[in-house]
Amino acid sequence: MGENRVTNDPMEAHYIGFNMWANAVIKAGTTVVDDLRSAMYGQEFPNLTDGTAVMLPNHHLAKPVLIGEIQADGQFDIISQTTEVPGDAWTDFLPESAVLISDWQTLGCGMYNTETQTCVQLTCNY
Repeated sequence: MGENRVTNDPMEAHYIGFNMWANAVIKAGTTVVDDLRSAMYGQEFPNLTDGTAVMLPNHHLAKPVLIGEIQADGQFDIISQTTEVPGDAWTDFLPESAVLISDWQTLGCGMYNTETQTCVQLTCNY
């Protein structure tokens, strides 16, 4: 970290996710995965762009989108930044995934087919 260090989205997500996990362990009082899962939803942690990341029921983060121009020193000049955008597990632009939602908190499923009303994550090839 620091203004002379280059980072990327996966690095930031790992940093945020680890800290959310540590906070969930404290909240749940255990490291048992099933007990931690419910403690993770709604966790908030500062992201590296002066905002706050939020853990959603689909196991994705809400984070801002940044658009920038890369500089000669490897850093970016940020030219546009949004507020936090909720991460989505499935794209609405492909017919086969447009019918899918991920809701671990309510449905206990990361690949729920809204047409068949079934959790298909164990029976599909994508």
